[in-house]
Amino acid sequence: GGCLFDEPYSTCGYNQAEDDDFNWEQVNTLTKPTSDPWMPSGSFMLVNTSGRPEGQRAHLLLPQLKENDTHCIDFHYFVSSKSNSAPGLLNVYVKVNNGPLGNPIWNISGEPTRTWNRAELAISTFWPNFYQVIFEVITSGHQGYLAIDEVKVLGHPCTRTPHFLRIQNVEVNAGQFATFQCSAIGRTMAGDRLWLQGIDVRDAPLKEIKVTSSRRFIASFNVVNTTKRDAGKYRCMIRTEGGVGVSNYAELVVKEPPVPIAPPQLASVGATYLWIQLNANSINGDGPIIAREVEYCTASGSWNDRQPVDSPSYKIGHLDPDTEYEISVLLTRPGEGGTGSPGPALRTRTKCAGECGKRDCCHCLHGC
Repeated sequence: GGCLFDEPYSTCGYNQAEDDDFNWEQVNTLTKPTSDPWMPSGSFMLVNTSGRPEGQRAHLLLPQLKENDTHCIDFHYFVSSKSNSAPGLLNVYVKVNNGPLGNPIWNISGEPTRTWNRAELAISTFWPNFYQVIFEVITSGHQGYLAIDEVKVLGHPCTRTPHFLRIQNVEVNAGQFATFQCSAIGRTMAGDRLWLQGIDVRDAPLKEIKVTSSRRFIASFNVVNTTKRDAGKYRCMIRTEGGVGVSNYAELVVKEPPVPIAPPQLASVGATYLWIQLNANSINGDGPIIAREVEYCTASGSWNDRQPVDSPSYKIGHLDPDTEYEISVLLTRPGEGGTGSPGPALRTRTKCAGECGKRDCCHCLHGC
């Protein structure tokens, strides 16, 4: 994946994108001198933004790489402008396993320093995953030059940017906080920026950093109040003064707590009990079901109770005669917050306690 651009860039396995607006140029001022004082010298890949409207894109694609062992990608970049205005935005992407492009992992606003600067990419995707680095320029409408040179794939860790260890998938129930633990080899400084980057989902800010040794730390990130829309792929990111560190993608799985579709069914009724069938085989949400509860209350709402159930049917006892009750079923799946909302309610009434016409008649209002 390295290239010094002394030979045609295609010999390094580099390609131009076919779905962008224009191409990068390969320049060698040693074989073809220039009198332009704003042009860098040497052999390099260049974007000339002069005469181009704002928002046009040019993509340069590195060959696909696999990380069989620790390595660091090192490159130099150059920005200049006659008007001293930013000629464009220079972005770097890391696309994994031919997946979506995602968001940039590194960028500069294109401030014209007119000097060569160095940056490094500590990419940790882990075998057997493969990835592709993509350099992008987005024009600003101002004229100038953006260039890259001396792209190197080094067989050792980056010197100024930490490398992440493999992060794991996370599963939570909707409404809960999803916590990603990102362990890294290297040091983090006060000015570093850490965040959790998602593909087509919201990024998550840093929660805390725990330094475990002089060469290792753990960064925690929370995706708060999760919904199904937050499910997807996330990776750990750190932006340092020297470059950027990128982890592998991990999956956030968001499960919806289960809710019965239908109300429980009445099997039999007495003066002080109601025998019900839970009728909870059909649900909205996700299983597996690890617990069932029956919640019941008087129709007037004067009191309520909840009881665990370990069978398809349940007898609710010690009820008041000739009283109307509402009965619902609650289901629970694994994990914190795994109990769903009460399902549809069954509304029914207990019988009278005595027989009409006798001294102990309950005087029921709805007939005996």
